Amino acid sequence: MKAGLLFSGGKDSALAALMLARDYEVELNTFVFDPERELPSVEAAARALGFPWHKRSFGLEYRDEAARMVLASGYPNDAITAVHRRAVEALAQEYGVVGDGTRLNDRVPMLTKSDVLRIADRYGCSYVRPLLGYGKTEVQRLAGRYLIVTNGETGTLENGDYEYEIRAAIERMGHPCAGLFPAHHGQSLVVGATGT
Repeated sequence: MKAGLLFSGGKDSALAALMLARDYEVELNTFVFDPERELPSVEAAARALGFPWHKRSFGLEYRDEAARMVLASGYPNDAITAVHRRAVEALAQEYGVVGDGTRLNDRVPMLTKSDVLRIADRYGCSYVRPLLGYGKTEVQRLAGRYLIVTNGETGTLENGDYEYEIRAAIERMGHPCAGLFPAHHGQSLVVGATGT
């Protein structure tokens, strides 16, 4: 059975893909807003893991809607979780199993139990989060065992994180991102697999 996994190119979604591959035919899916946006680093990460990769687009209108949500609330959490929910729902229309790399102690994006049950009931799919029982420390240890990862500040890595394009949209709207997003927020990008 195929499983559609949300994939940013980072260690969390990569590790989730490896875990799901034991039981499913994993296909990696990266959502962007701009259909013209190229993601060679994310595509290379998918190749390094050996899974099929698909780039999907929400469209520019939704990017601007997400940016306005951040500006209205003064922080990104609700907007990023709403984008994540939409991505999960989009995959749920195509796959019987949908997954992501959210961890035990993640705050954003994080769907509630009610969200998960509603998606499963509405679309007739299983929504799995293989890292949900793993905290950051254990994910780091496992990622170090199976993946070659580069780390950097949000916006400095060309990964498939939703925040990258939302930040750019806010800047284009003439608003600074400082104060809206956490300072020194780290991201990761898989650049290879260890082969163990």
